[in-house]
Formats: sequence, C-alpha cells, structure tokens
Amino acid sequence: MTVCSPASTSMEENLKLHGDSNQVPTDKERYQRLVGRLMYLTHTRPDLAYALSVVSQFIHFPNEEYMNVVIRILRYLKSSPGKGILFTKGHNLDINGYTDAD
Repeated sequence: MTVCSPASTSMEENLKLHGDSNQVPTDKERYQRLVGRLMYLTHTRPDLAYALSVVSQFIHFPNEEYMNVVIRILRYLKSSPGKGILFTKGHNLDINGYTDAD
C-alpha cells in the first residue's frame, strides 16, 4: 500500500453494499485482520467510525466488493497522516464543545 494513490474520503458517497452471493469471495482471515486493526485505530481516528461500521457488518462473509472498500479506507489513511487525536500521558484533558442552534 506504500505506492497506492491516496483517497480524499474514506468511502464513496452514497455507497450501497449488499449481501449479494454472486460476488467473488475474498480471503476471510485477511479481511477480518484488516478490519480489526482499523477498528483499533478508531480510538484516535473517529473519522473512520462510520466506514468501519459498514464494512464490519460483512466480516463473516467478505467478498471482493467489501475488500475494495477496506482498501479505500487504507488509501484514505495514506492521504491524511498525523490527523488523529493524540493522547499524551500526564496532561489534563480539556474538551470544549461548541454548538449552533441553527
């Protein structure tokens, strides 16, 4: 994945994934390993949460279409290194939230 082209978003807009049995199956262990590692990453990269919730629905019966979505998430990560939340030891954590009623 070091020579892949980066993606600007983690998923295509309005992507519909179906549990279609006509798709070519993919390596189940590799798919589960990739999704598991990416789920661990959501602690510091909350922008991946939705995309991973979609691909994790098909973790028991992955096919090529779902693997392509996981690969796109990896391409997105390549385009945005260092964009995660950094938790440092020993510092106070102050969280400020703002909202607009409009």
